[in-house]
Amino acid sequence: MTNTAAPATVSAGWADALLASFGQAGYTKAEPAILQPAEPFLDLSGEDIRKSLYLTTDASGEELCLRPDLTIPVARDYLASPSAGKPAGFCYLGPVFRQRGGGRSEFLQAGIESFGRLDRAAADAEMLALGLQATAAFGVTDVDIRTGDVALFIALIDALDLYPVWRRRLIKDFNRKSDLAQDLERLTLATATPRNEYEGVLAALAGSDRKAALALVTDLMSIAGASNVGGRSVAEIADRFLEQSTLKGGALPRDALDKIKRFLAISGSPGDALLQLRALAADAKLDINAAIDEFEARIGFMAARGIDLSATRFSTSFGRGVDYYTGFEFEVHRKDNGDEPLVAGGRYDGLLSQLGAAEPIAAVGFSVWIEALTELANPATRSAGSAS
Repeated sequence: MTNTAAPATVSAGWADALLASFGQAGYTKAEPAILQPAEPFLDLSGEDIRKSLYLTTDASGEELCLRPDLTIPVARDYLASPSAGKPAGFCYLGPVFRQRGGGRSEFLQAGIESFGRLDRAAADAEMLALGLQATAAFGVTDVDIRTGDVALFIALIDALDLYPVWRRRLIKDFNRKSDLAQDLERLTLATATPRNEYEGVLAALAGSDRKAALALVTDLMSIAGASNVGGRSVAEIADRFLEQSTLKGGALPRDALDKIKRFLAISGSPGDALLQLRALAADAKLDINAAIDEFEARIGFMAARGIDLSATRFSTSFGRGVDYYTGFEFEVHRKDNGDEPLVAGGRYDGLLSQLGAAEPIAAVGFSVWIEALTELANPATRSAGSAS
């Protein structure tokens, strides 16, 4: 049976101190409602998240849920406020609710969300610095810092000028390592794709964009009097046909596949990774220098904030499994201990548009896993917090 007991008590003194430190850094306390519309979470995270949500329905039939995290609720409140579209930053500490297979279903989450800042590299570095400040508040300073940047991968894929269907799939699957590995394997075997009964449809779709594919499949299914096949929607079937037609054409030249694999093998300290990225761009004649320049600027701001770059690991293949990240991503772990992060976050510049913003709004933030840090807090830190 799932444990739904309340989370371990965190002293009011410590909570006040945490939020006060965020407030001193310029972030206003946010207190979004616990009960939220379920649609944004399902739309942005996929139906797979449904099994972990606590769902209900209101009198009008709208599906609601207990908030499973605080990023989307804080973003929604910001968009509904007079500050929408303007630079603004928020901090929070409160319960979230998610079925976690054996773990507590209600647990505390703290964090920061920053909206509208155009100095992206500086804002990214500030998030990591404040995340490290949060772990240090518990006396946890011996940590592993793991970082990545999906914007570099997107720049690489754009520079390779792939068919739209494969650009879309590779970017979508970047944060899912097993899916990305399968994509690359399928691209490797593309020319060996066997013939099938849909050969004529595939030939008609070769070189088409998604809009054209959707129109063709919609017409074909309308003629057949079907709205879905095997539980797949028209859009899903169109995407599948478009993918197969692309494979039939030998979607990815060998040199492009080699460049992707070489890119994904880059790792090390941020400085070492920067040198490897510059070398790849020059050797492979890839137009990704703007993304690398942004990465280099972030490294400079991280150093200026006192972050130990020698203790920071960067990997081009690092991703957090969150679809809406668009740039810098990071996790802070206890040194040599555990796969679950103590602090995690990143840049998500597209999220607010998906939530209804009329214009794109830059966004970056992080979450702090309070209970994990409470368990690691040394006795002196725990006593000090209780005495506050």
